[in-house]
Amino acid sequence: MPPALALAKTFSATAPSTHGPAPISTSIGIDVPRAALTELIGGVSSGRTGVMLALLRQVTGQGEFCALVDVQDTFDPVTAAAAEIELGRLLWVRCGGNVDHALKAADLLVRAGGFGLVVLDISGASATTMRRIPVASWFRLRHGAEHSGAALVVTGERIEAGSCAKLQLGVSRKEILWSAKLLRGIRSIAELTKWRGREGVCFDSRSR
Repeated sequence: MPPALALAKTFSATAPSTHGPAPISTSIGIDVPRAALTELIGGVSSGRTGVMLALLRQVTGQGEFCALVDVQDTFDPVTAAAAEIELGRLLWVRCGGNVDHALKAADLLVRAGGFGLVVLDISGASATTMRRIPVASWFRLRHGAEHSGAALVVTGERIEAGSCAKLQLGVSRKEILWSAKLLRGIRSIAELTKWRGREGVCFDSRSR
């Protein structure tokens, strides 16, 4: 079975340097730092969800536990299982559209310890709702990750954590991949906006 994500092209060969715990390596050649907050940004069908699933697969496959705080309850366990994520090592927190509850849950989980990766999925939350979140909330989440050593990934359509993020990864769709008349997947571009060195990678997200 082919991987869900495959590196198509690297635009720069210099990987970002990291300090502290070993980062989480992804199949597209980008490392996500531990003990830090990372933002994963992209629109619908951009490849952003594929990157999130690849991270969960990598960490659960290493025998670590993960937590996913899902604001809009959009996570699909069937798709996750097909992506070879070990669901027995994944805690899924459904928030029913309540962003405040999601922030509190993410804060508790990232501070609890025992999780290699905590994902806060704010996809679908309105810009009006997100503007009401104080900057102090993002600083608290960042400090929680620094304290526990977990990788905290906030994923959504827009930059929200801003300066609290150690790394910002923007994902956008480049083209749709077809085989005859069948959809084979999408080709996306992932660009790092807070590192000097690697500018971006192009990767394929394949249908199964």
